[in-house]
Amino acid sequence: MVALGLAGTELGYPPEPFEPWFDRARAAGLHSVPHAGETAGPESIWGALRTLGAERLGHGVRAIEDPSLMDYLVERRIPLEVCPTSSVALGVYPSLAEHPLPRLVSAGALVTINTDTPAIFGTTLTAEVELLRTAFGLSDVASQQVVQNAVEASFRSPAERAALDTE
Repeated sequence: MVALGLAGTELGYPPEPFEPWFDRARAAGLHSVPHAGETAGPESIWGALRTLGAERLGHGVRAIEDPSLMDYLVERRIPLEVCPTSSVALGVYPSLAEHPLPRLVSAGALVTINTDTPAIFGTTLTAEVELLRTAFGLSDVASQQVVQNAVEASFRSPAERAALDTE
């Protein structure tokens, strides 16, 4: 085990009450990777950063609504595990055309592409990667960068990340 996450309904369940468990996990050497900023707004992300010490955020797409939060995430290279199909399925965005993934990438966020829960949302990682070009219109170079961002966002050693980055 390398990290403690936090998933499930964000609305009505802010990250702050989970602080003691994340404090214990971080003290034991685990990373902090809570979901935040999908169904709840930027305040959820700020809470995950400030009280849970989030090093990577599940979703985080609603950060786009807060310019100072975007600056914070970009400056600190805090990864966003973006799951477009689930964000649309959950009604966060009415369509992929309105999903902020291209704006997050353009703003310099460390975006990774993910599936959330494939069995629930009927998608695969391959399908989500394909959306980068088809639904979001990213260039091949930009799409490849989003895929490679997963290497940077991983908790592998620098040597292991370097080896993966060259494959």
